[in-house]
Amino acid sequence: MKTRSFTVIISKEDDMYIAECPEVGTVDQGETIEQAVARLREATRLYLEEFPTCTQQRIP
Repeated sequence: MKTRSFTVIISKEDDMYIAECPEVGTVDQGETIEQAVARLREATRLYLEEFPTCTQQRIP
């Protein structure tokens, strides 16, 4: 599996942390920063499996 790095922006709303990946457009939340990032990582992985970017597609 190829490892890729993305930006994660963390913000806090009330008692929840919001994690956002601006390059992909995925967002998730958690009660801790670690939980929010873990959930974002999973959401981003699933999104990229379903909708691969142009750099992941084969060019004939």
